[in-house]
Amino acid sequence: MLTLNVEKRTKAIKLDVIRKSGKMPAVYYGKKEKSTPIIINQAEFLKVWRAAGESAIISLKDGATEIEALIKEVDTDPVTSAFRHADFYAIEKGKKLEISVPLRFIGTAGAVKELGGILVKVLHVLKIEAMPKDLPQHIDIDIAALATFESQILAKDIALPAGVELKEKADEVVASVAQPVEEKEEVAVAPDLSAIEVEKKGKKEEEGAEGAAAAAPAKDAKDAKKDTKEKK
Repeated sequence: MLTLNVEKRTKAIKLDVIRKSGKMPAVYYGKKEKSTPIIINQAEFLKVWRAAGESAIISLKDGATEIEALIKEVDTDPVTSAFRHADFYAIEKGKKLEISVPLRFIGTAGAVKELGGILVKVLHVLKIEAMPKDLPQHIDIDIAALATFESQILAKDIALPAGVELKEKADEVVASVAQPVEEKEEVAVAPDLSAIEVEKKGKKEEEGAEGAAAAAPAKDAKDAKKDTKEKK
């Protein structure tokens, strides 16, 4: 069992002072434990968090006093993501616990590898019940059973460790494979070359007509000038 050293916290100690000292405020509570403010080392808590997550029992040790608890909730800084506060739920010894444990998907789905499908993870945690000593940190889901697009893994299909009871709905879909979406290729429309040729031809004829109209007055003026000279 993982152990985390703690010390009692009073309202006289400001939270900013605690955090600046490399520690963080926390609290533990339970059915038979009143809410108790404590202080924990931030670096030690990070190690415990990585090893235990939210489903392993942790021993909160304050001198000779030890409280077995689960990490209930963690608050992090929105900018730095550093831990700012933690809630621990003190468990009752000899009593079963109902919690949600994370799912870890392993293996290869035939519908993904062979058919190009997309794995759809519907559930990421699973509700279970067990004695504290039997609580798993995670549950493995072998997706090899997803051989076709019609295949599904249901909650009742999951092989649970000894001493663990399923509390999720039996027919709840855990994972499936979706068919890939086919992208339609846009067919390029070939330009109508005949229309372009007709347009070009019409434009040339129009330009020719305009040129002839402009040249006619000049020719008339030249002929008039010639006639005048001949009369003289």
